[in-house]
Amino acid sequence: MNSLRKFSGRRILAILIKEFIQLLRDRTTLGMIVGIPIIQLLLFGFAINSDPKHLPTAVLSPDHSIFARDVVSGLKNSDYFEITREPDSVEEAKELLQQGKVIFVVSIPDGFSRQLIHGDSPSLLIEADGTDPIAVGGAIAAVDGALRQSFERDLNGVLNSTPPPTPSYTVNIQRLYNPEGFSRFNIVPGLIAVVLTMTGVMMTALSLTRERERGTMENLLSMPVRPIEVMIGKIAPYVLIGYVQATIIILTAHFLFGVPIFGNLLLLAFGLLIFIVCNLALGFTLSAKATNQMQAMQMSTFLLLPSILLSGFMFPFLGMPRWAQMLGSLLPSTYFIRIVRGIMLKGSTFLEIWPNVWPLLCFMVVITFIATRVYRKTLD
Repeated sequence: MNSLRKFSGRRILAILIKEFIQLLRDRTTLGMIVGIPIIQLLLFGFAINSDPKHLPTAVLSPDHSIFARDVVSGLKNSDYFEITREPDSVEEAKELLQQGKVIFVVSIPDGFSRQLIHGDSPSLLIEADGTDPIAVGGAIAAVDGALRQSFERDLNGVLNSTPPPTPSYTVNIQRLYNPEGFSRFNIVPGLIAVVLTMTGVMMTALSLTRERERGTMENLLSMPVRPIEVMIGKIAPYVLIGYVQATIIILTAHFLFGVPIFGNLLLLAFGLLIFIVCNLALGFTLSAKATNQMQAMQMSTFLLLPSILLSGFMFPFLGMPRWAQMLGSLLPSTYFIRIVRGIMLKGSTFLEIWPNVWPLLCFMVVITFIATRVYRKTLD
């Protein structure tokens, strides 16, 4: 006992070596320690871009003159616009914008070149998807300079005079779905996906690991119930919790922050169900790998990080490089954020959100199958 009263560096060293050995044996925790900072560096260094370029743009132009081509080339040279579609009608252009296939629609009126030469100040219409004001802000700011530079040479040649200090045309820019450019219209609906991902995955993973740590899982399985019945019984409360959380966020967003709800709430509830099941199945899969609650929490955090950074919640999805967009396309939160923003801000119908619904359905089926197989293996 007297020897224990004295401070001993040897005993501290022994405990220190023991902790390092235990840490090295815990490969999951070691991987999190090394992997999380590396992933953060890569994402913030290469993938995250608050000033996105090469945004998909549709050009509707019945005028095929050199000045109409000047408009297109000027937008391309700004690096903000990438012409991906040339719709044949106004209705087709509106549909592309509604479905999120393009961010901008540039409408060049018929007779644009004739009016420009005669000095009649023709109007160009640029419609922007304002649901993500950060993504379109830089592009809108660059429009005037890009067009002025593109027109300068051809206007000098035709008019044979020095260009006037004010342009001989006007550009009308319309921010659709979010005319004021409020960032909360973009952030608050996307917050539903982040909250449901965090709580759904983490709570499910912790619930199962807690059962194993306490030894109650064996007692539960000794009852006359099938494993699939155990899974459904454990998932059902968290589905209800997810709906409660989503309802609180939607009501707060609408009545406190003034976020509009133009779409069908039943359609939103359908999308919520698919997304909640995806998260719960992910939680089951992670819990099969985790040996304790700490590991389950670490892996849930590891999954939450890309769900926030690569899904389009905080940073423009189209502003990321292709490889980052491919990684983001593997996350269910990416598609659900588009669904909830489309329904709330655009009033999208089922057909309009279907391009984002079917990948979510496929993910739900695949991850549920994996969770079922993994869950059965953990029972053996």
